[in-house]
Amino acid sequence: MTFGYIMLVLIFGLSLRFWRWQTTAPTWWIASLLVWLGWQFVSAFRTMDASLTRATVLHFTACVVLFFLGLLSFSRVTRLRPFWIGLTGGVLVMLAVGWRQHFGGLEETRRFLYSLPNWNALPPEFLQKAASDRIYSTLFYPNALAGAVLLLMPVTIVTTWQSGRNAPHATGWITGGGMAVLGMGCLYWSGSKAGWLIAIAQILAVIFRTPIPTRLKGILLTTLVIFGLGTFSLKYAGYFEKGATSVSARFVYWKSSLITIKQSPVVGSGPGTFMINYGKHKPAKAEMARLAHNDFLQQASDSGLVGGIAYLVFFLGGIVLLYRNNCRTARTFSIWLGLFGIFLQGFVEFGLYIPAISWLTFFLLGWQSGTANQFDKSTVHS
Repeated sequence: MTFGYIMLVLIFGLSLRFWRWQTTAPTWWIASLLVWLGWQFVSAFRTMDASLTRATVLHFTACVVLFFLGLLSFSRVTRLRPFWIGLTGGVLVMLAVGWRQHFGGLEETRRFLYSLPNWNALPPEFLQKAASDRIYSTLFYPNALAGAVLLLMPVTIVTTWQSGRNAPHATGWITGGGMAVLGMGCLYWSGSKAGWLIAIAQILAVIFRTPIPTRLKGILLTTLVIFGLGTFSLKYAGYFEKGATSVSARFVYWKSSLITIKQSPVVGSGPGTFMINYGKHKPAKAEMARLAHNDFLQQASDSGLVGGIAYLVFFLGGIVLLYRNNCRTARTFSIWLGLFGIFLQGFVEFGLYIPAISWLTFFLLGWQSGTANQFDKSTVHS
């Protein structure tokens, strides 16, 4: 994180060359973001753990800085080819590591781990993770990998398709299709149940927006729902037979959040401190958790109803505003689609607390909002 903050300071310094204070983004929407961040500092004065809150507030501040960097600076940049090369290259590395883990990498890690003389003295949670076949690639957690795929795959598919569409022999369809296969493979092997359902919702949104006859659109939508949910049922039938433990665990997390909100509705328990109250409220046999697995509930639990409502208004408002104002091209729609997917995942996961996801999310929200009433320059200089 220290390295990340240093890089952010350097990027922010470079961005000042393009910085313009004028924006057409609605004042109420930007105000909701500032209220959310400001209330984190208010809540911090009553926190249950200063060290957890300090790290969390610093991270949230970085998110807001990246939002304004995208809104007021990067939205003025017209030559975006280096950006797309860097983003697509980073996604390819993430996907390649994921495929490598599935095809032998995880097994090699397990063999090395079990060859250590004191391997059975390692923490049980670590051993449980090592025994799983769920991939997580360059992230620390399979569901976090699913979140990164949901956020970044739509735009990287479109980017690779556009980069090759002018080449002969259907190169664009091959490159775009190849990227889609890599991404869907990682999503499937991550074992994220919510991720699979959200991906279906994203594809439904694409079909719904596609200018094809209504009858054909209905056939495609029906086929996708049947195939997607059928595949989901087959893959996770055993999981549900065992009682869907992760689903029931989430209800325990959410119940704890609601108890905290009821006890401290104004300032919460302090940013990042969910685990403290959860340790008090959870059943004796329930596993420990650091986060509520619901970003919106945790905001209300950690920083009170003001913080929770402000965050929901900002994120939901951004999704609605971008859909109305900045989905004119395949690329801008694909960015919105990724943000829509990560918004949905926020109800069952904690992407806000993963910088690899949240920093990009805030940056993309700001950038696309800054270009909402401009001609999409990425189609000219890409």
